[in-house]
Amino acid sequence: MSDYLYALPHLNAALNATSGVLLVTGYTFIRRKRVAAHRNCQIAALTTSALFLVSYVVYHYYHGSTRFPEIPVVRPIYLVILFTHLVLAILILPLIFLTVYRAARGRFTQHKRIARWTFPMWLYVSVTGVIVYLMLYQIFPARG
Repeated sequence: MSDYLYALPHLNAALNATSGVLLVTGYTFIRRKRVAAHRNCQIAALTTSALFLVSYVVYHYYHGSTRFPEIPVVRPIYLVILFTHLVLAILILPLIFLTVYRAARGRFTQHKRIARWTFPMWLYVSVTGVIVYLMLYQIFPARG
């Protein structure tokens, strides 16, 4: 397998972390009424998340799944984090698109209403993505 393929989990974690930082930064900007800076951060977060998704799909298409080691106390914790991460990652996609759509159309009251749900879920997915990476590839390296 190519070295590039093995680098993708590290890239994916970096993209998830970057997305999380951009989300928090964008949230800070909007709280300070810096609308243009908020918009730019959110667009950058959307871009890094999209790049993550492409890289994730490519990695798993060529590599397949990676199984977490059988560590009795840790494995159930990992699986709970992974399960909530995956469920919210699926659910968050339409919310992100709806949130962005409403902002792009200037429907800021509706945008704000849904962003209150989108932001914490998207941030959770970004942070838990990094946690899953750390557990799977750094702390308890899996095989296969």
